[in-house]
Amino acid sequence: MAGANVEIGVDCAIWNYVIIGEGTKIGAGTVVGSFVDLGKNVTVGKNCNIQAHVTISNGCVLGDNVFIAPNSSLLNDKYPKSSYLTPPVIQNDVAIGGGVTILPNVIVGEKAVVGGGSVVTSDVPARTVVAGCPAKKVMTLEEFEAKREEFLAQKRKVPQ
Repeated sequence: MAGANVEIGVDCAIWNYVIIGEGTKIGAGTVVGSFVDLGKNVTVGKNCNIQAHVTISNGCVLGDNVFIAPNSSLLNDKYPKSSYLTPPVIQNDVAIGGGVTILPNVIVGEKAVVGGGSVVTSDVPARTVVAGCPAKKVMTLEEFEAKREEFLAQKRKVPQ
């Protein structure tokens, strides 16, 4: 179900039971999983992957190549219920783990990673990995990528 003035780019996939609020823009090549709620005037960049059961509140902005795992929420009202919304901004190439909550007025910098289950209460610098409640820096992007590569190398060695 989509509101008025919704723009959906080419080569997008929108799965079942998705709500898209009026004035929302979804960039080319983006995939939106089932049971996602995209609020009004949301901007989603190109080649994003928004998995199932994600809520993105009114006015949120996502850059290009953003990944959001299932059951995550981006919130926009710092002092509910107010008429002044301060939605978060998620910059390019960000990865957000499952079950994450990102509070209003937060900027998640380019290529940042947010660990699953985290509650993000303050800005996340670019190329930083945060986790916890509240989310705190746990490593750099370079450390994360090295750990991921080591993990994948071990999995390749294990006979299936």
